[in-house]
Amino acid sequence: MRFFILALFSLSSIFQLSAQTVLITGANRGIGLEFANQYKDLGYDVIATARSPENAKELKAVGVRIEQLDVADPNSVADLAKKLEGVPIDILINNAAVCPTCQVKDMTTEVWKQTLDVNLTGTFLTCREFVNRTLDADRPGKIVNIASQAAFRGSTTGHSPYDASKGGMVSFTIALAREVSAKGINVNAIAPGMIHTEMTADTINRNRDKYLARIPLNRIATTEEVAKVTVFVASEGASYMTGATVDVTGGMLMR
Repeated sequence: MRFFILALFSLSSIFQLSAQTVLITGANRGIGLEFANQYKDLGYDVIATARSPENAKELKAVGVRIEQLDVADPNSVADLAKKLEGVPIDILINNAAVCPTCQVKDMTTEVWKQTLDVNLTGTFLTCREFVNRTLDADRPGKIVNIASQAAFRGSTTGHSPYDASKGGMVSFTIALAREVSAKGINVNAIAPGMIHTEMTADTINRNRDKYLARIPLNRIATTEEVAKVTVFVASEGASYMTGATVDVTGGMLMR
């Protein structure tokens, strides 16, 4: 019993179960929704964003604070920052993303631009806001950017703007970490492989055997597995990590 109590105390220390606030973008479904669930269960104050909060039924069931945010719109990011003025945000998780399917030969400039605006520029905008307010308050902070193994491997199913945006996110994570780590802000990224989500369901169902053949663990990840790693990377247990990209791919990507 004594060992069990000590173990719980140790985990509480690692995962910072004191009152802290985490802001999660794109939290209305998939791994974003799971992030909200896990942080809520750990006792954090959770602010979850969605482009259309009125449609985020599952997120509402989690019982967290929900705010409207279009990460690709600088005005929307500024409006949310103003609304949250005075609220100390300890952790930022950049999860909002779009993933259109189209071969390059058929792709419009609009599709390309929209994908980079949401996935990459949106990450820049939220990070800039978070860094400024954290530095102004002279507080430590943690940023976790949700990238993808596609940043390194690319895709064969017509997701080139998504792949490019996630590669840019990895590079941006390194650049930002170099700028702000000495000032108490850790910046890292997660690069998941295939995950069972609403966004990937059709692709997985059409190509399950092909994907499983690429994964040494021979299974596709659950949102819970990816979220657990993300929570750790943003915790005090990972206080000496910055500028890193953590692969969560079941062995699809090894380096």
